[in-house]
Amino acid sequence: MSNALEYVQRIARLAEGKKKLRVMEVCGTHTVAIFRSGIRQVLPENVELVSGPGCPVCVTNDDYIDKAVEYSRRKDFIVATFGDMLKVPGSRSSLSEAVAEGADVRIVYSPLDSLKLAKEKPRKKIIFLAVGFETTAPTQAATVLAAKAKGIKNLFMLSAQKLVPPALRFLLKDAEVKVDGFLLPGHVAVVIGADAFNFLAEEFQIPSAVGGFEAEEILTAIGSLLEQIDNGRAEVANEYRAVVKAEGNLAAKKILAQVYEVADADWRGMGKIPASGLKMREEFAEFDIERV
Repeated sequence: MSNALEYVQRIARLAEGKKKLRVMEVCGTHTVAIFRSGIRQVLPENVELVSGPGCPVCVTNDDYIDKAVEYSRRKDFIVATFGDMLKVPGSRSSLSEAVAEGADVRIVYSPLDSLKLAKEKPRKKIIFLAVGFETTAPTQAATVLAAKAKGIKNLFMLSAQKLVPPALRFLLKDAEVKVDGFLLPGHVAVVIGADAFNFLAEEFQIPSAVGGFEAEEILTAIGSLLEQIDNGRAEVANEYRAVVKAEGNLAAKKILAQVYEVADADWRGMGKIPASGLKMREEFAEFDIERV
């Protein structure tokens, strides 16, 4: 008997005789892994998985895309971005449509690639589209620090980073949101730590579990959630202990706090959420394209 089958059977035993249970997988990567592995199809009928706000592309507001498109159309600008941002719609256009019209948009695989581009194109203003969650924000902060240390003056960030815990608190304060547990994002937890989610249990009495991204890791986390529900308790179970620590990555958090500070942020489909985003501190304003 495979481990996966054992986990499925365990979930079935824990769910037996219970009301319908809704578990939100917060992370977009979890959503993709769940679809690819067919996990929804093997869960009991009374265990429902619903997708949360953990896809950075999905929650990026259209006015941010509008700004990126407008910058890309200027002759002295090059926009550097991850590929998944190309087709995200703004209110009137998208970056892929701007490229078809002659805009200079470069696909990069790391914010540090935009640093290299700035060195190669000193007469161009390079704008990196700094979207994402706590997972990618430290690398973006490190890129700003590297640019400052090297005296690079033509690299800028268009920032729209989001923070996961405030979004979950925002959801739970909405009376229409019915969630019995959270499958928490492993990548985010690597940076901010499992303890950053303790408020789910302490303030809202919602069971949660940090999970990895393989099918068995996801099933383990879901089983951990159901076990909490079965025992009438709420805690943050770290089921991704190989890479997630209670306190997170202290070095990454230090770099992040050095460059960015917490700010209100607009989420596509959710509106403005207080203290749910990041903006560059005043001492790094020269790298913030909107301030420049």
